[in-house]
Amino acid sequence: MGFSVILFHSVNGAIKAEKILKGEGVPYKLIPVPRHLSSDCGLALRFEKKDEARVRELIEGKVEIQGIFDL
Repeated sequence: MGFSVILFHSVNGAIKAEKILKGEGVPYKLIPVPRHLSSDCGLALRFEKKDEARVRELIEGKVEIQGIFDL
């Protein structure tokens, strides 16, 4: 089982995405941004790779993201 992470432009974006996923019952975990993806401080949202299509669908147009990356 693999994981993906979403990087956000702001912590507010991470919190908003967290609320959306929590409300829809999608498993996730807020983590520090992995250093190999960005040197920015902040939060990333980790989820199972198998849920990526659902996650994209839920946050599209609601939360501005930097991107979704595989771990």
